[in-house]
Amino acid sequence: MIEKRALLRNLALASAIVLVAGCKVIPKGPPVSGPGPVATEAPGSTLPTDRERHRIALLVPLSGTNAGVGQSLANATTMALLDTNAQNLRITTYDTATGAQSAASRALADGNKLILGPLLNEDVRTVAAMARPAHVPMITFSNDSSVAAEDVFVLGHVPAQAVARVVSFARAKGMSRFAMLAPGGEYGQRAAGAYTAAVRAAGGSIVASEPYDRGNTSITSAAGRLKAKGGYEAVLIADGARMAVRAAPMLKAVGAVAPRILGTELWAGESTVLATPALRGAWFAAVSDARYAKFVSSYKARFGASPYRIATLGYDGVLLTLNVARDWKPGSLFPTRKLGDRGGFLGLDGAFRFADDNVAERAWEVREVGGGIVAPAPTRFGN
Repeated sequence: MIEKRALLRNLALASAIVLVAGCKVIPKGPPVSGPGPVATEAPGSTLPTDRERHRIALLVPLSGTNAGVGQSLANATTMALLDTNAQNLRITTYDTATGAQSAASRALADGNKLILGPLLNEDVRTVAAMARPAHVPMITFSNDSSVAAEDVFVLGHVPAQAVARVVSFARAKGMSRFAMLAPGGEYGQRAAGAYTAAVRAAGGSIVASEPYDRGNTSITSAAGRLKAKGGYEAVLIADGARMAVRAAPMLKAVGAVAPRILGTELWAGESTVLATPALRGAWFAAVSDARYAKFVSSYKARFGASPYRIATLGYDGVLLTLNVARDWKPGSLFPTRKLGDRGGFLGLDGAFRFADDNVAERAWEVREVGGGIVAPAPTRFGN
């Protein structure tokens, strides 16, 4: 969480989140005459009394397998504090890798009134069970919509939304008969369920599907079986780039128009997708990268390395908090109702708003492999 070197504040990034409805930039806090922004590591004992700042807990893994992701999120929150010169927030980081329950216990004992994180869905449930009796809400970085609750807001990029967006686009292009390749496991099950629901909602039908284990032979065999069935205009490969490049040549010949291959948000930023001839012309949905390049440049200058793509959620989480903090008295309960603005917000990843289920509904763009953006992400919500 401690930055490696200080730079001039990047106010262009600070204005990256605005209220879409009113196009009003999130405030930068009171004058510099007050105490400066604070981002600290969790101490061994309770934090000192601080009546001038809102206490925010950041729960991310700082050790173990996901340490790099957690540190990237933590660094991004530090960037947001510095870019906005936030005078009224104290963000303290707690390592969930040593135990989400222990991290939550220390965060609550330290008097934090809002939790940003955690990252993993199993940790969200653990932390929520402890935070709920204390009336401390959470804005989690998880992309699992099932963990959302009255006091748990899901900020992550939900795969089902990306699937629905690309299906809607394909349907608008006249496609009505769909097929699917989906792996076993939790992600595959969710993707398959989301795809089925999206196709039905768009007025299409799924005419063929093949499951596979996540192995090189299994997916190529499944793709061959699906190819033999035929009868569909579009086929979803519900997996990441590595598996997609193996399945695509079995589904269509290089240069062929049909069937149109559809992908997932996991394809975004993967060079192997662009380098695979059979995937040329494939469609997939992703959040906009329009503001991401500037974020990466600033992040590299401060920390000497590239961020994980998910780090933008840490930055946006802080700016959301600042937006609410305009009318939030330090020490009082966090006013979650203010997160329900129907006009939404404009963050580093584009427009988003919290739906009635407290899951961030995002504006997705559709990209064509080799053809760039074929359907831009909406800049605001219509209803």
